[in-house]
Amino acid sequence: DGVLDEDTVAEGLHRLGRSAPGIDYVYLNLSLPGRKLSDINILSRYIHLQKLELSYNKINDLSCISQMPHLLELNASNNELTTYFVFKPPKNLKEVDFSCNQISKMQDLSAYQSLTKLLLDFNNIEEIRGLEKCRSLIHLSLSHNRLTAISGLENLPIKILNLSSNHIEKITGLESLKTLRDLDLSSNKITSLEGLEGHDLLEVINLENNQIAELGELECIEDLPLLRVLNLLKNPVQEQTDYWLLVIFTLLQLTELDCKKISVEEKVAAVNKYDPPPEVVAAKDHMTNIMYSMLQPQRIFDSTLPSLDAPYPMLVLVGPLACGKRELTHKICRQYNNFFRYGPCHTTRAAYFGEENRLDYYFISQEAFDKMLNMGKFVATFKYSGYYYGLGRDTIESIAREGLATCVHLEIEGVRSLKNTYFKPRYILLVPMNKEKYEGHLRRKGLFSRPEIEEAVSRVDMYIKINQDFPGYFDAVINTDELDEAFTELSFLIKEYLGL
Repeated sequence: DGVLDEDTVAEGLHRLGRSAPGIDYVYLNLSLPGRKLSDINILSRYIHLQKLELSYNKINDLSCISQMPHLLELNASNNELTTYFVFKPPKNLKEVDFSCNQISKMQDLSAYQSLTKLLLDFNNIEEIRGLEKCRSLIHLSLSHNRLTAISGLENLPIKILNLSSNHIEKITGLESLKTLRDLDLSSNKITSLEGLEGHDLLEVINLENNQIAELGELECIEDLPLLRVLNLLKNPVQEQTDYWLLVIFTLLQLTELDCKKISVEEKVAAVNKYDPPPEVVAAKDHMTNIMYSMLQPQRIFDSTLPSLDAPYPMLVLVGPLACGKRELTHKICRQYNNFFRYGPCHTTRAAYFGEENRLDYYFISQEAFDKMLNMGKFVATFKYSGYYYGLGRDTIESIAREGLATCVHLEIEGVRSLKNTYFKPRYILLVPMNKEKYEGHLRRKGLFSRPEIEEAVSRVDMYIKINQDFPGYFDAVINTDELDEAFTELSFLIKEYLGL
């Protein structure tokens, strides 16, 4: 008949312990799941209960709980309740499960200030309300209800929030949940990640089965430092080209994406594809040049003939924009014209004022550059400031045929590319140590924009750091604050190299 009797209660009592006042030994827990109970009024006499399990019954009245002042946990899931908390609040009630009932409205829970966990899944609730005074609530679950918006959660200490399988279209109302760690919004109608910004403790986001379509939405969560797990399964965004690697690259802090663990190799592949380290860029450029050169008729180069033991001599002056490397290169090639010849690079940028074609660079179009690249004409290529540069094979060979060494000047990107080849140049780093003077020099030239000048000055420290971090990367370092002094020092080094 569904009426609970003492014999049935006796079967469910367990965990003998001291009563809350500490005077008597009593049973603290009662578990009666799946008993088809509808009337449990007898429980009003069991005032010492601390944990009550009543799931899978036919209960619609819990007023007896008013007589259980020490109750800590209540599970009344899978019953026939149409409302909840219609009993005098036990002072320390912490965890309550009212899932799978027929509740349509949330009540005012101001009296339940010790509540830490509230489960209301599988009900008919349309609005979150009544939680304003629940200042201990850290776990709230309202999945499979009829919510259309997120509201009523202002300034609560919630860490775990499950609002899956509702009708929510926008992520709003979470701004003040500063302790949020685990968020489940799967199976809703969400189209944007806007509203998730600033949740620095958020670790898990489940947005499976929503309507997120653009990878640009990831910008909303890319700055979440602790985000480890993201689920975007069954969203249109998964159909985007390179979705997997691009999400990993944007959110390198992730360890799991779409229920799959992310490997270290996948993170490396993502970085190498979308923001490769300079060394990787140089290696790829070198592979491209090698591949295209292998497609051309093979011959023995003049630069390999002087000696099987000694490599073809090359001198490379390296340094930031307009640091004096162009002037010093030309001066060296004039001073030691019996030993060196200048080898101009090809470039897609336009000539600066005072530069001459073939004397400073071979200024060519992007189309011509690509054609030379595809014909295997370059030994080394690199990109700097949006333009492409290439050291031509024919340039080196024409100088080698004269029995002379090649002298070139490059930025660090070109050095990285050249170091992948079989050539073994001497690399001389030219650095303007006085950055204020260097900046003034760039401004007076009148050739460069403000961003170009700022970029060039910032690269001075980069060059110095490379020299410090990688001893031997450059064969020598020369300060170019005074070009005459720099030339004297450079001449001394060259005489030493040449044995003069």
